Amino acid sequence: MDRGTDTGGYTGHGAGDDAVGRTAAGRVPLAVVVVDRGGLVSHWSTGARRLFGTSKDDAVGRPALDLLPVSGALPEEDDTPSHAAYGPYDGLGPDLESSLDGQLCYPSAGRARLTVPESERDGTSAPETPGQGHGTRIDVLWWAYPLVGPGPGRLLVLAADAEALRGHHDGVAVERIAPGFALHTDFPGAEELARRLPDILPSMSVDDSARIVAQVLELGYPVLEFSQNDRVPVTPDWGVPRRAERRRRRERAARAVAEGLPVPEELKDEGEDLEYAAVRERLEFLNEVSGRIGTSLDLSRTIIEVSKAVVPRFTDVAGTYLREQVVAGEGFPEGVPDTTTMWHRVALEHTDEPGRWDDVVPVGEAMPFPAHTPFFQCMTTGEPVLVPRISEQMGHGIAAQFEKRDIRPLITGRSMLIVPLKARNVVLGFMILLRHPEREVFDDMDRVTGAELAARAGLVLDNARMYTYQENVAETLQDSMLPTIEAHRTGCDIATRYLPGTLLGRVGGDWFDSVKLPGARTALVVGDVMGHGLNSAAMMGQLRTAVQTMAALDLPPAQLLRNLDDLAQRLGDTYLATCLYAVYDPIAGELHLANAGHIPPVLVRAVDGRSELLDLPTGAPIGVGGVPFEAVRVRVEPGDRLVMCTDGLVEVRGEDIGVGLATLCESAAHPAASMDAACDTIIRALNTRGGRKDDVALLMARLNGVEPEDVAEWRLAPDPVEVGRARAAVREQLYVWGLEPLTDTAELLAGELVTNAVRHAGGRHVELRLVRGDTLLCEVYDEDHTLPTLLSTGPADEHGRGLRVLSTLAREWGTSRTGGGKTVWFELTLPRRR
Repeated sequence: MDRGTDTGGYTGHGAGDDAVGRTAAGRVPLAVVVVDRGGLVSHWSTGARRLFGTSKDDAVGRPALDLLPVSGALPEEDDTPSHAAYGPYDGLGPDLESSLDGQLCYPSAGRARLTVPESERDGTSAPETPGQGHGTRIDVLWWAYPLVGPGPGRLLVLAADAEALRGHHDGVAVERIAPGFALHTDFPGAEELARRLPDILPSMSVDDSARIVAQVLELGYPVLEFSQNDRVPVTPDWGVPRRAERRRRRERAARAVAEGLPVPEELKDEGEDLEYAAVRERLEFLNEVSGRIGTSLDLSRTIIEVSKAVVPRFTDVAGTYLREQVVAGEGFPEGVPDTTTMWHRVALEHTDEPGRWDDVVPVGEAMPFPAHTPFFQCMTTGEPVLVPRISEQMGHGIAAQFEKRDIRPLITGRSMLIVPLKARNVVLGFMILLRHPEREVFDDMDRVTGAELAARAGLVLDNARMYTYQENVAETLQDSMLPTIEAHRTGCDIATRYLPGTLLGRVGGDWFDSVKLPGARTALVVGDVMGHGLNSAAMMGQLRTAVQTMAALDLPPAQLLRNLDDLAQRLGDTYLATCLYAVYDPIAGELHLANAGHIPPVLVRAVDGRSELLDLPTGAPIGVGGVPFEAVRVRVEPGDRLVMCTDGLVEVRGEDIGVGLATLCESAAHPAASMDAACDTIIRALNTRGGRKDDVALLMARLNGVEPEDVAEWRLAPDPVEVGRARAAVREQLYVWGLEPLTDTAELLAGELVTNAVRHAGGRHVELRLVRGDTLLCEVYDEDHTLPTLLSTGPADEHGRGLRVLSTLAREWGTSRTGGGKTVWFELTLPRRR
């Protein structure tokens, strides 16, 4: 909890038997202390430092029983600390020690004497431990409230110096002073007391303040018992009398100067002391606020911190408005805002009863402000706007912006200060600060304080805004470069993971990809550009695009890496990357792999669950040049899993990479309910090790294969008669597979492809293949390397219509060269099963 106010007071009935009906008012400084659940001091106000002689830094975190002047609260055995110079206990109710033991369910009060350092109470030197050295013997009154509910606070302790109350009070002799509690509220000013009581508490949220005040009011008011049991409740004071007294002293000094009389020394000294105290109080407040805001670069959290920092210490209501683009984490045009600028209400803190403001001014609402309002003046000039009291006319003008919601009862009669939230001469938003009508109005010093507060808050908000903006840019860039891979392809299932290397830079050069190839095959790619940041991400985007283009040409793995290496050298000397490229053929049950300096993949066998690192030729990284690339073929069975990743997953600084590879093999072989669960198992096993700084790309493929009964092949002679045979074969096979709805379309398109192959191939044979998977795939192979192209055809053209029909009726179609010729293929969507 934060520092509370320095002073409090008491007000109520006068002393003596005949005091009923008479009112006596006065104030007494209060020390505010909060004890946490461990019995340690968590809050130590300036008033506590002045009363007890111990600084806040020395008090916070120490056992409360070592510091608080409560007789009976410390052990009475021989191990009592030497500095506990307390007199006999004559308090009311249980002592503080019992309350710290958790047995107290009602408040307690007491009185004690102790010795405090004289120098600390005068504010001239460093504090000493109470009871040590020379000091002043003081008489202390205290009240203790147990705190119930959420939060670290367990005990609220209020203390006052009884010496200030000795002598006479309103002309009535004070023979005896004792602390106590008023368990009823039938005294003048009870409602005022309830409203002002939160001001002496440490600055906290509205909910916490309301909770603690409710407990104080329920358990009883802290009172002083004068003479014959006349009770005077303690009420708060947040420096208002101090300002009023300073004003009176200045007026008296000015009158003396005007009359030609010398200014009394007491007016000079005391006036200077009051001025110094006022300035010091505001500097302490600004320093405290600066320490509370900016603890995070999260924009939403920063907004809440800024709003809560000023309530209730500086104001009773704080509404924060930000530009629409700031909330969205976007940039906005330069220049002064105008009447079309939309402002989002992003936070609202207040000390009123819960829910009073929610319906009228809900958080999240966006609205413009007309030119005649003080809000528009603040946002356009960038200077604070002070309204001592909101008149009925101004309240009506402000309420006009809220359509059918009547805001006038909430703002009329209150003092208002509007401060701009700006940074680098740009207005990001503004704060509307309101004080209750019974509180002192904002003055020029408050205007200066608010402007300084807004300047610090604006800089913190701008830092959070810029961080949010850059983070959004980085995430958008990375998301645009990483592909969205289908979880299921013909013959295999795929799952991927990507982890950024650092929280401050979410972009990197690691990537994964999957490319659909002819013949129901799938290309699987994992690569890693050397380096980090935007440069690596840009290089990765270029290399990934090149891999996709060359994979679509159905280049063999070794040839693809060879071409990629040539491209990297042409792009520049800084293009260095590792890459692992694999082609899975589910019909042949085979992997065709090539490696360019990348870590080897892991193959998990479905038969026995055994995992192994595939022994591949390592090759040189992409961009080195002059090094050949070799490809190998590996037989796989249905259910086998292939795991490909970048070195950021297995490599940790100061550790041999073999340890990471062994962990990868072990975690990859672990049984899992799904592909995503298997990826998570690997990430958990390897990402918990400390020292990982690199990005991570992980791709896992379950190689399901294609069943033999789902593949049909025919070898055809290069004779026009074979076209009819091909159509009949297609019709018959689709009938066997139960795909009769596709018969007409498949027969027509297959006949067109076979016709083109017979007419133009000029080879020895033509091959026709049908594959039933997620789609119906039809392929026609011939020995001519010339790829057919889609042509524009006119009404009188006799040729070029076959591919036009193909592109119209097929779901997808394409062509690719093979080692001995070319393949033309198309796909049809399978009919829904009933």
